[in-house]
Amino acid sequence: MLQHQPLHLQSALLGVFCLFLIFNAPVIQAEGMEIHGSNTIGAELAPLLVEGFLKNRGSDPVRILANGKDNEKLLIGNQSGTPLRILVAAHGSSTGFKALEARKADVWASSRPVKPAEVQKMAGQTNLRDSGSEHVVAIDGLAVLVHQSNPVDQLDINTLAGIFSGKISNWSEVGGANRHINLYARDDRSGTWDTFKSLVLSEPHSLHSSARRYESNDQLSDDVSIDPGGIGFSGLASVRDSKVLAISDGQAPALKPSRLTVASEDYPLSRRLFMYTHGNSASTIAKDFVEFVLSEEGQALVSTSGFVSQNPLAVKPDLAESTPPTFKVLTRNYSRLTVNFRFSEGRTTLDNKAQRDLQRIADFLSKKGLTSNDLMLIGFADQQTDELRAQMISELRALSVRKALADFGVRDVRYTGYGHYMPVGMAGGKSGQLRNGRVEVWIRDRQAR
Repeated sequence: MLQHQPLHLQSALLGVFCLFLIFNAPVIQAEGMEIHGSNTIGAELAPLLVEGFLKNRGSDPVRILANGKDNEKLLIGNQSGTPLRILVAAHGSSTGFKALEARKADVWASSRPVKPAEVQKMAGQTNLRDSGSEHVVAIDGLAVLVHQSNPVDQLDINTLAGIFSGKISNWSEVGGANRHINLYARDDRSGTWDTFKSLVLSEPHSLHSSARRYESNDQLSDDVSIDPGGIGFSGLASVRDSKVLAISDGQAPALKPSRLTVASEDYPLSRRLFMYTHGNSASTIAKDFVEFVLSEEGQALVSTSGFVSQNPLAVKPDLAESTPPTFKVLTRNYSRLTVNFRFSEGRTTLDNKAQRDLQRIADFLSKKGLTSNDLMLIGFADQQTDELRAQMISELRALSVRKALADFGVRDVRYTGYGHYMPVGMAGGKSGQLRNGRVEVWIRDRQAR
């Protein structure tokens, strides 16, 4: 039949036929998994992680096929002759939740945390906030993008809200050229959009109707890079040829997204990238995949994708000019690890990411031949009514991390509190409260040991 068709139709028919065979092979001879959700994760990161996972299980080579739909990829490997088929469908975070709820997806890739309404909808299946269901797979920074010729280098979040809501419509209003501002934004199904909306466009602001909307981070960035009047936002891995602005929140210093500022979540538009599963009832392959992603090997792949991994790294930070002299003395002989401990509720309850980070620090010390004597924990609080209360809260937070590290064999770590000084977010704001209330991890420099 094919010999009577034009060559391009023959190729198309063969492709469809191959996919038919792949998806309709006897179930007993195959193992499979589906990942649905975020384009930020699904465009490049998820396929890279899947390929690494398949190779880790003994599959070499791994075939990557298009399945006839935009933003979808099918990865095929094998293990001892058993086919392994994993579909990655990247149509936005909200689509992944619907697929997980319907049990169509084994893994929901999300570039935002689960919403309370989603937790409630899934309550009969699993607790999506439980550590067995919620997995932080990478850290990303929402990069604010402009054309390379734009003289503006930094903006604060309030100004950014004014621009995207249309209240500021000319670059001359923020120190730029006399040029109309053109807006570029992700679409409503995107977790990237949800994150930007929650961090920047909170009430009373809303996105101006003139904004061009995109399903793809890469395409948005490419279009901004050729528009001298353009401004947009994307995941850190999609900066490409655009210029990245430094962003400030409140009185905190303006920061550009970097390995340290994003990994520590000090950068105002940093965010966590998640994978959600069905907890204890998740399939074996889904559990194995998530464990691989969270492993040192999986996190190393995260780094190669342009996102920020959670494997700890010691960095000598460039402290801002406004840094108090006492803090400079305190950290003079130390570098900072790219790990911050944050809290899920109350004042000292560590969140799901922190639980995994405890083990990562223990592994880091072991690999480097270091001990607990080489560590220092510094706790911080959000703005409080008086200094004494802030100091007490910051010390309690550092102490809680110290106690938690002891369970992983890292005992008697030096700790202190620094009160409500050196905020990284707007004092008293919702985002600022979460980011200012933190515990930083510092490691003694080699020459000071």
